[in-house]
Amino acid sequence: MKLLDERIWSLFKRHWRQTLTYWSVFFSFGLCIAFLGPTVLDLRCQTQSTLQQITWVFFSQQFFLLVGSSLGGLFKKTLQSSLSALFSCALIISLVFAIIPLCNHVILLAVAMAIAGLAMGVIDTIANLQLVKLFQKDSALFLQALHFFIGLGALVSPLVAYPFLANDSCVLGANWTANSSSPSDLQHLRERLAGHGAALRNISQYPLHTEGEVITRVSYAFWIMALINLPVPVAVLSLIYHERLLPCSSTGPRLLDRDSPSSTSPTGDSGQGHGSLFGCCNPAKLRDRPATFFLLHILGGAILFLTDGIIGSYAGFVYTYAVSPPLLMGHKTAGCLDSVFWASITVGRLAFIYLSYRFQAPRLLTFSLVGVILVQCLVLIFYTSCVFLFIGTCLLGLCISSVFPSVLAFTEDVLDYKGCATTVLVTSASTGEMILQLLVGSVIQSQGSYSFLVCCTIASCIGFCLFLLLLWVQHSHRNCSTGKRT
Repeated sequence: MKLLDERIWSLFKRHWRQTLTYWSVFFSFGLCIAFLGPTVLDLRCQTQSTLQQITWVFFSQQFFLLVGSSLGGLFKKTLQSSLSALFSCALIISLVFAIIPLCNHVILLAVAMAIAGLAMGVIDTIANLQLVKLFQKDSALFLQALHFFIGLGALVSPLVAYPFLANDSCVLGANWTANSSSPSDLQHLRERLAGHGAALRNISQYPLHTEGEVITRVSYAFWIMALINLPVPVAVLSLIYHERLLPCSSTGPRLLDRDSPSSTSPTGDSGQGHGSLFGCCNPAKLRDRPATFFLLHILGGAILFLTDGIIGSYAGFVYTYAVSPPLLMGHKTAGCLDSVFWASITVGRLAFIYLSYRFQAPRLLTFSLVGVILVQCLVLIFYTSCVFLFIGTCLLGLCISSVFPSVLAFTEDVLDYKGCATTVLVTSASTGEMILQLLVGSVIQSQGSYSFLVCCTIASCIGFCLFLLLLWVQHSHRNCSTGKRT
């Protein structure tokens, strides 16, 4: 039995250049989203700022990622505008990596990360939009692969950074040796900051100085990552040239003509449905839509708000939970949990590339969401077991890894690729990742670290209930659409 049938393979061969290009820009996305946590203490030294000041850099990146996701659909009207935006954003990420070592003030660093976050958000929306548009009913398989490349980039980024991180205080002064934090304290802080800075609390016990001689080698890590990312904008530029979208290659047939808004898709859609989040709210486009049309967007967005929020919260707080009572795990051991979680997400997305070909999205989503609930309930039951926390972390990553691409493919399929589903879903996921971390962090601060598991379990149960409601609304929507045609 062949791994893929001839139809899927022929689809890939027909669009392999575009597909590989979209996958590569998502590698840039993953590379950029994962480096800040491990390097934040060295960046604090570089900018000679306090920990409270440096955590605004996390917020800057996350907030502008959300803005970029909301506005990314503005560039999808033609293939030329989409690829030009992807080229600019991938190049911006390389440039940001290159200039971060030159940012000697926390405000400059926050601005650089805001620009990177904006580029990441645009990449997130456009790459998903273009793959859905390219493969439509077969997009689930290729979306799973797309999101695998985020995990791949997120694994590469810390590996590049770790050899250049300071093992001791990177701001030195004449009389500070006795009071400086030990390497184990710095490692403890680094792990607590790895989850987008959300787990920062009770840090006054660590004397981290802001004035003195700065000694750090982290600049080399950023310059290496800039070089690693540089082939991505080159690949996008190569695709632009291949599709004859450059002024110097204007002869011959242009794929732009096929993908322009004036041409119709196989579903009869004119291609005008997708846009920015604000363009999707245009009353002229929403007139005469059935109630189920709006419910599908709301429910799909709510599911991803919760599940991406769970991913962000778990990555941000699992270390804090592990080193707190009753587990009291060692700092180095607990530090492996975040890596295990992201590695299992990456492996899960790789496995779901094939599973999404064999099974329909609703079945995969049912398996994934039920698995997330069961795993989190078991972690709650065996909350005193360090071994089971590692097992649960691995299983949770495997189960939750496919939810985003599966929900995206399923919702777009139900809406016949005519709505703003991709823009709404990507924006909802980014919003959930940012807001749910803040909410869970507030609950942990007031109720203790165990409440982190309770919050994630409640969120997963609500997400599954919303999914069941989504299935019912999907059934009603298709009946309504069939009735209109007859």
